[in-house]
Amino acid sequence: MPSSAPLTGYQYPITSQRLLERFIRYVKIDSTADENSPTVPTTPGQLEMGRLLCAELRKMGLQDANQSPQGVVTATIPATLPPGDASRIPVVAFNSHVDTSPEASGKNIQPQLHVNYAGGDIRLPAGPVITLAEHPELADLIGDTIITSDGSTLLGSDDKSGVAVIMELAQWLVEHPEILHGDIRVLFTCDEEIGHGVDHVDLKSLAADVAYTLDGRGRDEIENETFSADLAIVNIRGVNTHPSIGKGRMVNAIRAAGFFLRQLPQDRHSPETTAERQGFLHPYAIYGGVAETELKIILRDFHTPQLAVWAEMLATAATATEREFAGTTVEVKIVKQYRNMADGLAKEPRAVELAERALHNLGRTPRLGSIRGGTDGAHLTEQGLPTPNLSTGEHNPHSPLEWSSLHEMCLAVEMLIELVQLWGRERKT
Repeated sequence: MPSSAPLTGYQYPITSQRLLERFIRYVKIDSTADENSPTVPTTPGQLEMGRLLCAELRKMGLQDANQSPQGVVTATIPATLPPGDASRIPVVAFNSHVDTSPEASGKNIQPQLHVNYAGGDIRLPAGPVITLAEHPELADLIGDTIITSDGSTLLGSDDKSGVAVIMELAQWLVEHPEILHGDIRVLFTCDEEIGHGVDHVDLKSLAADVAYTLDGRGRDEIENETFSADLAIVNIRGVNTHPSIGKGRMVNAIRAAGFFLRQLPQDRHSPETTAERQGFLHPYAIYGGVAETELKIILRDFHTPQLAVWAEMLATAATATEREFAGTTVEVKIVKQYRNMADGLAKEPRAVELAERALHNLGRTPRLGSIRGGTDGAHLTEQGLPTPNLSTGEHNPHSPLEWSSLHEMCLAVEMLIELVQLWGRERKT
């Protein structure tokens, strides 16, 4: 592997080459989540990832590293403060997910290293181009090592950059016992990309007072707000018969599904037409045939009550479809997914305040942001564990044009080193 040459300016001696090698090792494992799998976790690659992480954590000396039957990996970086002090310090957890998005292939990923990035567009071996026009942040990364796939698969930076950052933090702290901090929990989850990341997390056993997801874009962002989210499952039942005798008998559920979708706004309230704090309805999957067709639609908004408005819009579309296609039945089932983390974070303001202070201490400017999506942190916050989201150098996730910055991953490790020391001076409430 060629020697990396990231940008300079670290206040802690970050081992960038080791971090890079970790990241490459992790992304080569196919751990794509599968929404239609009945197993937990949904794919064997996630268990493979967890076994590797457990082995590496134990090799560092974290002997309590464990992988649950559901694939959840936990470990403890022991406090370096005296026991009496450590017992009064909040326990901090760092979380990332080992699965990758099913929206693009995660099989046979071939990482490409663009060492000493010289600027301009990045043409990938399979043909796609990461353009500077669409990714202007590249202009700030001249001299960095940029990691991409070959353009035929995603890279898996979401969220293996976060996994690599946490693992590098763990090893760095083990190697630097002079850094004073309380107990730190490591938490790696499965199936986050399909909304099940924390289903099997035992918060009582985790015993953390505050947590951070490492699942964010770029650098120096602290995301303290997410969409609230529901999933709508629309089941449309028609009447099937042989098309040769279909007149007056057949009721085509596929055609009814098309009509249903046309009842939804075409020029607004969609991902294609919204930005910033605007919510949307997003049909993203369709299954079935003439007799029965199923649609999956995600509902998203920062203002939680708006989800009920979207649900009512779907109910109205269902009624109109049944009226237009006599003989159909349309059932709309709403499944709660997650809620805006902002409300829960207000109960522990130090979660965001100390993250901001850590960046200030490093001479960097924190940026508070809102996620047009969700993380494990939204679920954890709703369950009582305040969990904002932090940057890890991810860019353009869920796409063959996904890329990562080694420099930004190093900056993430450095920020966590500073952050755990700040929490080491706090007291439990």
